[in-house]
Amino acid sequence: MSAEKEPNPPKPKSRVLTLERRLDEMHAPQTFIQRATSSMVKARYPVVAIFFLTLIALCAVFAPQLATKDPNRVEIFETLKPPLSFDRKGEFQFKLGTDSTGRDVLSRVVYGARISFFVGLAAVGLGGGAGTILGLTAGYVGGRVDDLIMRLADIQLAYPFILFAIMMLTILGEGVLNLVLVLGIGQWVTYARIARAETLVQREREYVEAVRALGATEWRIMFRTILPNILTPLIVIASFNVAGVILSEASLSFLGLGVPESVPTWGAMLANSRNQLLSGSWWLAVFPGLAIMFTVVSLNILGDWMRDFMDPRLRGSGQGL
Repeated sequence: MSAEKEPNPPKPKSRVLTLERRLDEMHAPQTFIQRATSSMVKARYPVVAIFFLTLIALCAVFAPQLATKDPNRVEIFETLKPPLSFDRKGEFQFKLGTDSTGRDVLSRVVYGARISFFVGLAAVGLGGGAGTILGLTAGYVGGRVDDLIMRLADIQLAYPFILFAIMMLTILGEGVLNLVLVLGIGQWVTYARIARAETLVQREREYVEAVRALGATEWRIMFRTILPNILTPLIVIASFNVAGVILSEASLSFLGLGVPESVPTWGAMLANSRNQLLSGSWWLAVFPGLAIMFTVVSLNILGDWMRDFMDPRLRGSGQGL
């Protein structure tokens, strides 16, 4: 007779509970925030982008507390001080130096974040909202309404935006609100064309026919049924367009067509540094230029991650939504 096999020793109860807990965590559904955080940590670069954008946003919100001096205060005896320099009293005051009129560069860079962020977000919100509504209407209603909206879009696309912006700002004059209005008008076409294309696809789906059969109004079908299903590509485009609007604001401020001279902006700081570059005052252009560059790069990285995260084709790879 063969020897009977000894029974396996019982596993410790704590080990069994730990294994069951891990299995439950693996199969438990994750929330949207958990999936986004996991994907962002896995990609790594979006974490750095979020950190830098948060830092810039804090500078914009708490500019009076973070700025060491009044950004428009003129010190005629402290002109063109290099970074990490002292004032006449021997105190360490100018961390990023001063410009040709003695204004503190650090304070102007901090306050410049306000204009860049406000103009970028407001212009994208204005242009994106108007373009989405017009594109949704054109795609769903069709007919003459579609032709009218799309022909207006074609006319604007045929005219260079920078010339349009210069013409409008010359007529309207300087000002933050005028700048937001002009930049917002320049953004609506992109959202309208994308929203129209997505609406043409979604309005033929079965769920739209089902909602219509239940007696829903056309208004409800457009804004409560179709609109939520076309927002993903529009959100991704908006994340990229914020960076483009910040560059446009800097370009127009560089040309002297943005905001008044009394309002510090990164583009205006670059424009004012043109005459001092050859004399060796490099810090006047380097620090606002770096602020623009890192902000735009961070927004592009974040937009690229959002495109991958919200793409349903990447769900199997662990990156998509």
